[in-house]
Amino acid sequence: MQLLRQHQLFTVPTHMLKTIMLSIAVVSTVAITGCASKPQINNSARYAVAPNFYTVRSGDTLSSIAARYGLSYISIAEMNDIAPPYRIYVNQSLRLKDSGNRRSTTQAITQAAPIQRQSVSIPTAPVTTTPSVTSQAPTASVDTSRASKLRWVKPSNGAILQNFNLANNVKGTRYTGTQGDPIYAAADGQVVYAADGLKEYGNLVLIKHIDGYITAYAHNSKMNVKSGENVRAGQKIAEMGSSGTNRVMLEFQVRLDGKPINPSSVLPTN
Repeated sequence: MQLLRQHQLFTVPTHMLKTIMLSIAVVSTVAITGCASKPQINNSARYAVAPNFYTVRSGDTLSSIAARYGLSYISIAEMNDIAPPYRIYVNQSLRLKDSGNRRSTTQAITQAAPIQRQSVSIPTAPVTTTPSVTSQAPTASVDTSRASKLRWVKPSNGAILQNFNLANNVKGTRYTGTQGDPIYAAADGQVVYAADGLKEYGNLVLIKHIDGYITAYAHNSKMNVKSGENVRAGQKIAEMGSSGTNRVMLEFQVRLDGKPINPSSVLPTN
């Protein structure tokens, strides 16, 4: 009798074991089927819908933006005229969709020739904070035929604090004035940068013009334009200040094909 009970106790777990094994087999089949179906999911669902334009935020790279929207960073670079090593800047406006009708500075403002394709080089040399009036140094010759396509105006009504002098690492003209004095666009163009990403230049505005010209306006107390805006010569784009330096001033630079040139070569004399 005792042996029979022991046999019955042994038999019951055996049936339960079969049931459990069957359940595990079913669950395993479902799990395997579920895993096998995953690759069939449309991967495009992982990507966010790309807007027409994207404003660069801190920590962004061209590759990370492209990956976020399932795009090619090379295509984004080509649409925005960004050359290797593909540097982008906080608050920069990037086109993500090519509508076939890209914004053109000159087409939107004048009937002049289209903007030449080039990368925008933000000034990198720090500004000296002890200004002194210097004599004007010789500069590289400027192709006046190229300069004549633009109507140039002075960016400030203030007195000149320092003239262009590469020997002293002064890559533009520095104007003095009072806090809040207006800063003007020196020529028709398109704002390609308006932020404070370079602390030594404070609030900095960069404007791209036709024929390879870029103008820079540094140390503003306030910026009245944003990246992507078209501006006209003489339009107020900022207010003079002391951001990035120890006195109120404007540092105005002109770059031709990425190289600094003497602003007096293109600005009117009166």
